[in-house]
Amino acid sequence: SSAEAQPMYVNSPYGIAFAHNGNLTNSLELQADLFKEDMRHVNTGSDSEVLLNVFAHELQELGADRPEAEQIFKAVEEVHRRCSGGYAGIALIMGAGIVGFRDPLGIRPLIYGKKETASGVDYMLASESVALDALGYERIRDVKPGEAVFISNDGQIDTAICAEKTRLIPCIFEYVYLARPDSIIDQVSVYKARLRMGEH
Repeated sequence: SSAEAQPMYVNSPYGIAFAHNGNLTNSLELQADLFKEDMRHVNTGSDSEVLLNVFAHELQELGADRPEAEQIFKAVEEVHRRCSGGYAGIALIMGAGIVGFRDPLGIRPLIYGKKETASGVDYMLASESVALDALGYERIRDVKPGEAVFISNDGQIDTAICAEKTRLIPCIFEYVYLARPDSIIDQVSVYKARLRMGEH
């Protein structure tokens, strides 16, 4: 339904808009915990809304008036502790900036880049490199498994690994049919990966 269209949004603690690619394998359990323990209500059956509310709750628990990189990374660390599955998310935190994070196994892709403009350097996070290319952004690199990238409102960029055990185990379906052929995921050309799989 239209209620499940992204971005998802919560207004507590700061106002957070959230976009998500992936699947949580413990979504029902998390939804129950959010209601009973965290006192948060989820309005849809979307695991994107569940993931958003877990992140928002963990950020709220830190009690910062305006969250900075360290607090945001701590909240992402708790997201990784609570959530199971493959996911990459991007959150716009009102008054603070944008954070992107990738699950500890790097199952779902996430990349970031930059572009020089008349007003300074702009940054962009996306699930595929072609989104950056189309808008004239230079690729910086893929977000690592378990890593978070925070871009503050004043253009400061910080990164941190927010999970104890990380390992790159990307989803084969991104290479088989989800990604555009001209994308590059984890420094691998999707087009060339498809050719090699066909040859094999």
